[in-house]
Amino acid sequence: MGRRRGVTTRHLWQAGRMRAVIVETPGDIDALTLGEAPTPACGPGEVLVRTVASGVNRADVLQRQGHYPPPPGESDIIGLEASGVVEEVGEGVTRWHRGDEVVALLAGGGYAEFFVAPEGQLIAPPPGVDLVSAGGVLEVAATVLSNLREGRLKAGEVFLVHGGAGGIGTFATQYAKTLGATVVATAGSPDKLEHCLAHGADHALDYHDDWVAALKAATKGADVILDIIGAKYLEPNVAALKKRGRIVVIGLQGGVKGTLNLGAMLSKQATITATSLRFRPAAEKAEICAAVEAEVWPMLADGRIRLSPETRIPFDEVRRAHEQLTSGDNMGKIVLVH
Repeated sequence: MGRRRGVTTRHLWQAGRMRAVIVETPGDIDALTLGEAPTPACGPGEVLVRTVASGVNRADVLQRQGHYPPPPGESDIIGLEASGVVEEVGEGVTRWHRGDEVVALLAGGGYAEFFVAPEGQLIAPPPGVDLVSAGGVLEVAATVLSNLREGRLKAGEVFLVHGGAGGIGTFATQYAKTLGATVVATAGSPDKLEHCLAHGADHALDYHDDWVAALKAATKGADVILDIIGAKYLEPNVAALKKRGRIVVIGLQGGVKGTLNLGAMLSKQATITATSLRFRPAAEKAEICAAVEAEVWPMLADGRIRLSPETRIPFDEVRRAHEQLTSGDNMGKIVLVH
């Protein structure tokens, strides 16, 4: 169960309030403060969950900085994934009951003592994974599965993932291997390159070097690129593609505006797609969650996919979590423990 704070927490809940991370003015790490917010109401088709752990993601940093606001009508509290225990179910909910352990894909609200999610965006934790670790798995798994579908990655193709030592990169490497792809990962230090190889990458390239030339020397180019960098890598990504290659952009760590060589795109008959889980319709997110539970959880259970290395940080130290994530030294997943 989530951490109990005795009389204080119970009194907050009875008063319709909860502990949450508040960002009053977007900015640097100091913008993150611990405060109180209204406990979310549980409407029809929704489930109220007491949080056990919250996954920490790059998108959280962008929201803190004011660059990635939530969709209209969603919680403005940061946090796109969490785990917890069902506290209350709304009208029409049939799968979940009070006391059930769940993991959630959220449009917002994960950095709080309670969160509300549509029934279809909750699934059971992966078999054999404790509820704290499970708090940092679903958003990563859903991102990878949905975007490799978007990229139409097939057996025998070459898959390039940037940020190979992070949570997304580690998971994507292993998932792409289960599809029969040759995997190339980029990272920025010897330790991170070794991490990529240890988690299944066939080639690990230092992004400080000419990684496009190294990729072509090793594989003749990529069929599918999963890119967390954005504008900074737009031109080299196009250069790295094979004919009919596909780029799927899921992050903007390197900026939002870049130069695109349409001539190179035309000659390669290439495609580029930018996607976000957060802004997809609820029905689509529910379908993705169901696919993760059906396809990915068995891979975790039988060892085809291993969880990323994990750093657990107390909820009260959320600033430290963001500092570690953006330091450049982090490997694997960070979770906030409530």
